[in-house]
Amino acid sequence: MFDRLVLFARRHVAPTPHDVNSEPQFTWRAIIVGLLFGTVLCFSNLWFGLQSGWISMMSLQASLVGFAVFKALEGVLSVPFGPAENVILQTTAVATATMPLAGGFVGILPALKMLDKDETNGVRTVLNFGELCAWGVALAFFGVFFGVPLRRQMVVKEKLRFPSGTATAQMISVLHKRDDPTDDGREETVGSVGSVDNGLRRRERRADDAISEESESGSNEPHEDIAKLGDSEWATKLIALGGSFAISGTYALLAHFFPLLTALPVFGSYVSREWAWNLMPSPSYAGQGIIMGLPTCTWMVVGACVGWGILSPVAKHEGWAPGDVLDWKTGSRGWILWVSLAVMIAESTVSLGIVATNEVVALAGRIRRGRNESSEDVDVETVDARFLVPGWITWGGLAVSTAVCMGIMKALFDVPVYDTLLAVGLALPLAVLGVRALGETDLNPVSGIGKVSQVVFAGVMPGNLVGNLVAGGIAEAGAQQAGDLMQDLKTGHLLNASPRAQFAGQMIGSVFSIFVTAGAYLLYSRVYEIPGEQFPVPTAQVWLDMARLVNGHPLPEHVTPVAIAFAVLFVALPIGAALVGRSTSVHMKIGPWMVQKSTVQRWWPSGIAFAMGIYNAPNFTLMRAVGAFVASMVTEVIVMRTQHVTDERQLRRKISILAIIIASGFVLGEGTLSFFILLSQAFS
Repeated sequence: MFDRLVLFARRHVAPTPHDVNSEPQFTWRAIIVGLLFGTVLCFSNLWFGLQSGWISMMSLQASLVGFAVFKALEGVLSVPFGPAENVILQTTAVATATMPLAGGFVGILPALKMLDKDETNGVRTVLNFGELCAWGVALAFFGVFFGVPLRRQMVVKEKLRFPSGTATAQMISVLHKRDDPTDDGREETVGSVGSVDNGLRRRERRADDAISEESESGSNEPHEDIAKLGDSEWATKLIALGGSFAISGTYALLAHFFPLLTALPVFGSYVSREWAWNLMPSPSYAGQGIIMGLPTCTWMVVGACVGWGILSPVAKHEGWAPGDVLDWKTGSRGWILWVSLAVMIAESTVSLGIVATNEVVALAGRIRRGRNESSEDVDVETVDARFLVPGWITWGGLAVSTAVCMGIMKALFDVPVYDTLLAVGLALPLAVLGVRALGETDLNPVSGIGKVSQVVFAGVMPGNLVGNLVAGGIAEAGAQQAGDLMQDLKTGHLLNASPRAQFAGQMIGSVFSIFVTAGAYLLYSRVYEIPGEQFPVPTAQVWLDMARLVNGHPLPEHVTPVAIAFAVLFVALPIGAALVGRSTSVHMKIGPWMVQKSTVQRWWPSGIAFAMGIYNAPNFTLMRAVGAFVASMVTEVIVMRTQHVTDERQLRRKISILAIIIASGFVLGEGTLSFFILLSQAFS
């Protein structure tokens, strides 16, 4: 299989007439480095995904590390490492890194394990290594095949921004001393810096909507700042990445031997013991906060204050949640989770509805204009047909991967084949909406997509919680895989990389990561209690509660009116955000003040961030906020003290580049060292 895939890619190494025929694209050296760095990212993502639902794609960092590796080997390379190879490297790395989310290893699989015995309908929900690999195969490919034909409409014709993909292309062009690919008039440049997340998720995901749930991706990084890496020497940035990696790894080792370092009672022993308000001084969570940005972290803190500071004490004192505060079933943590779920459902569903409405309106406009527009766009494709993925591979692969998914779900969970076919059929049009939202906003609403599927399948398979979770996982996987591929294809489009070669890299990375992720997940399950104190897997609890809700399970006492009230609030907020976005004014009047529209958009309340502050314990949220606040304050101090700089925006870019790279090292350091600690425990 691999030999044919490689031959398929290597036949097509130069996609455009831009005189790049001498530059290699698909090479084993790029694939191998992409797989290695992607594996490191995969280990890190699985650790943080199980712990707090946070996953990052780190495509920008993959391109930087890949460039650094081949820069160090420059003296022994017969053929220089070029930008097209870097595109394939980062595509492979991202495909390898994101399997914990795409394959449901941090959401669906733990949720299945958490089902009560009478909720499983006699189906075995704890899988062995072979079954985990089969599960990954079932979910990993149909979204990729379906995403390929979306490229022409969304990347080539409509030129959707896909901010993360554009930023990665800018990064690679700077590293390889090429012109900015967005400066030739073909594409719009990336907009102003915002918070990370596809709103939360920009190439970062939450396992529940990926913040990517919306990486949910987990897929959330400031784009324009990182893309301007040429502002300073890349080697300096690599040293910063290595130094922050070492600091975070050291913390991971110390925390392993001294567990008290994971929960400091900064608000006093009573508040720590009774209400779970602690601070975990983890550099990795500070790094996540830097990547997310201050606005996102601010709304997470607001959610934590409302959920853990107000609702949790009320629920316990009133006797609505009499158990231990951290208990999912009888404690206030489980009670406030329903409020979090209501907020996520409300915001993600309305946001998805807005995208769907815009899509219908745009489609109606194209139909009214008739065939004239189509005839004018016959030659819109800039890549020779030899370098595109053939239709027989796209549609044949979609058919085969769907059939494989149907067979595996029947074998593993006794889900009827026609129900799995319906789940895939529902996932594909929802994936179109998710990809469009990702292209326009850098946020893929995969949590909303998964919840829509769960609602539908509550009617198709009433009372079948296993089938409901599987259907939600299928929908989420399809939307996320298609969205991830589209970001990468945007990068390749800007840098004239072969879509065929990218497709091959994506497939190789996905296949490889299935086995890596399955093995790592099995190790985590054997060494640690999941869910447990160290790995509470909050996104799995969100999936499980949603499955129970739509299948008629009763809600905890007195939570319904509170959940409805917050849902109504967060139904209104996305609508308000859409209206602000459509405003043509540069400034907006808020009370007595005139505020820039971009500032209003940046600080607009985020329901997903608010919900994350509720379903994650405060120790995760607080350290993220510390990281974001410190980074913001340091930036302001440096700007104020650097009076002689004439270009303040350029200075802020330089600072932000360094901050994001340091933050990435923090995240990778603890995630990677923690996995090696896991290995030592597993084999000791």
